[in-house]
Amino acid sequence: MPGIDESLLEVMRLPGARGASLVDWISGLALGAVGEAPGGDPEATAAETAELARHAAESGSPAVPAPDGAGGKEQPVEDLIVTTADAYHLVRFVPTPFDSTVFLQLWLDRGEGNLALARIRMAEIAARMVLG
Repeated sequence: MPGIDESLLEVMRLPGARGASLVDWISGLALGAVGEAPGGDPEATAAETAELARHAAESGSPAVPAPDGAGGKEQPVEDLIVTTADAYHLVRFVPTPFDSTVFLQLWLDRGEGNLALARIRMAEIAARMVLG
């Protein structure tokens, strides 16, 4: 089971990866960061992205209704994707047995990266992560 550093290095092996971080969306602090950050400042990027993640997580939108038989609850947000002219910004919430407030963030080059592959791999990495 990989920890923070190992998980971030694994994320950076994705084709087109420019930078990655693990961020606490309550405080806006980067718990770890590798590679580049949009604007050049990983801490500022973490704080700005935490605002977006916090809004999505607390509002429950764009949540999808659960399938029948699930008590009518909405499923939690799994990830967020923001696109720019030259990059994808992928945020993947890290599930834990307790109330998790962290997410993995990937800055992916739009010309070199594969968004579908990145989403699949980020989900796998987040599911295996050991925080502590």
